Amino acid sequence: MGYRRTVAPTEEPLTLAEVKEHLASADPDLTADDNWITAQITAVREYAEQETGRSLITQTWQRVTDQFPGGCWDGENGLDGNAIRLEKGPIQSITSIVYVDMGGTSQTLANTEYVTDSTGAVTRIAPRFGKLWPIALPQLGSVTVTFVAGYGAANQVPEGLKTWMKLRLAALYENREEVSAGGPLTPLPFVDSLLNPYRIFRV
Repeated sequence: MGYRRTVAPTEEPLTLAEVKEHLASADPDLTADDNWITAQITAVREYAEQETGRSLITQTWQRVTDQFPGGCWDGENGLDGNAIRLEKGPIQSITSIVYVDMGGTSQTLANTEYVTDSTGAVTRIAPRFGKLWPIALPQLGSVTVTFVAGYGAANQVPEGLKTWMKLRLAALYENREEVSAGGPLTPLPFVDSLLNPYRIFRV
């Protein structure tokens, strides 16, 4: 049970030129470091996505579960117990909900059977009023939700996230041994606090 990305972003939140302009010790007219910087732009964007639980640029994901939720209404949580919950947002659209029925056949659930709420950090999908989730075959990976996520194009990514990326890239550029070691990024408490407004809880 978990997430898998099926379509990666086709661009990054920052361009090479933007990053080189931000790097105080990088000569914008020299190209020797361009490949290295380009690779780190992707690495830092992926790190931001991992830390926040969000998607920055438009991309496609699947959430695979073993069954549909089986909860019901309660006064405190509403329909949350009966909702499929998606992080990796903002969620742009639900592409499909596919499940394996009791006969072992894959079925695509009509979008008239469910409603989506994306008003919070985590998107919720629940059956429409008067509807129930279908019964899926009780086996691993019986239910797959495919969805498109991300803020959109590069110019739609919040400036707070872009600022964090620039600061992280500057630190990496000045301390390349951190990348060579292959370990996690060294904590930078003040810089990393820029991610706090964008973090969402794991579901």
